[in-house]
Amino acid sequence: MDSNDYHEAYSSFDAVLAVDAMTCIQTDFQEAFLKLKEYQTHTKDWIFGYLSYDLKNAIEDLKSENFDGLHFPELYFFQPKKLFLFKGDTVEMHYLNVVADEMDNDLNNICHCEPVLSAESDEERSNFLNEIVIKPRISKTDYLSKVNTMLEHIYRGDIYEANFCQEFYIENTQINPLETYRKLNSISKPPFATFIKLNDKYLLSASPERYLKKTGTKIISQPIKGTAKRSKDSVEDKHLKEQLAIDEKERSENIMIVDLVRNDLSKTAKKGTVKVVELCQVYTFPQVHQMISTISSEIEETEHPVHVLESTFPMGSMTGAPKISAMKIIETLEETKRGVYSGAVGYFTPDSNFDFNVVIRSILYNHSQQYVSFSVGSAITAKSNPLKEYEECLIKAKAMREVLED
Repeated sequence: MDSNDYHEAYSSFDAVLAVDAMTCIQTDFQEAFLKLKEYQTHTKDWIFGYLSYDLKNAIEDLKSENFDGLHFPELYFFQPKKLFLFKGDTVEMHYLNVVADEMDNDLNNICHCEPVLSAESDEERSNFLNEIVIKPRISKTDYLSKVNTMLEHIYRGDIYEANFCQEFYIENTQINPLETYRKLNSISKPPFATFIKLNDKYLLSASPERYLKKTGTKIISQPIKGTAKRSKDSVEDKHLKEQLAIDEKERSENIMIVDLVRNDLSKTAKKGTVKVVELCQVYTFPQVHQMISTISSEIEETEHPVHVLESTFPMGSMTGAPKISAMKIIETLEETKRGVYSGAVGYFTPDSNFDFNVVIRSILYNHSQQYVSFSVGSAITAKSNPLKEYEECLIKAKAMREVLED
């Protein structure tokens, strides 16, 4: 995990490296949160992992029946044998079952190793590049039609807003996951960058969004809704940022999700403690301007951390409002099972704090299936223009497409 120097405003650490599994839990959605609660309670240690979007089926009477080319487990967490916490000029190291001289050897290797970006030869890399043809799971024509169908649901009053996503994919290809991640991170420099290797499956994430963080009894959520492109011209770039800040449609979709998050946090909050700390603030990232709000709450010390996650999952920014109706409509219109995309990656600490991102702006790779996937989405509201929503998706897809086609 890499915070890319966003520091305290976003992360407790500059970077975190968790290596090898002493113990782990892997499951489908059936009783997933109950099993995670038992695992976290029993372990009472640092554990790292992810919650896939499809854990919604463990919380509500929902289904995930769309195409899945990636086949990631729906929940996975592990207790690392080695943990490195980077902050400023300090590295904090945690080892389980340390073998004599193992720590010294690791430090020596870290201090003297040269970074290796790729293990492939030029010929192998050329072969990989020749095979990379990015395809849309939904054609532009079908996308526009599906957004119009979503708008019909909104006009009927079935929903107020829904996050509609589409997949882009590459078949029968191989990539170098670490090299691809490093390129993606260098382009995007987000506060929640994450690289995960789980056997033959990889997540390469350049997420700018926090889902949920717990520090003691304080909970914060920072949903993103509202996106504008960047410009190389500084005057135009400033104008684009200013226009996003006052855009009625973008503000309305952000505020609707803020209300949804306030409702979700109230399920575990002490009475009167849910507060909007920051509303519709525009932040600038290398690829895009984003509108972000911050909502906080206070919970009882006895509240289990996994229950806080379960009571707010999936995050409102990736579903819509009302949440259950939006998720049902999303399932009928999307063509791909979301899986880890629009789920959350993060960690629990030994004292039951946690921090989780939202898995967006991410590439997923199944090496055995030779299948690469990335998905993008946008919030559909009554003010949405289908063509502009499609163009917003392409803006969000730009970094992933660039590193894969490079």
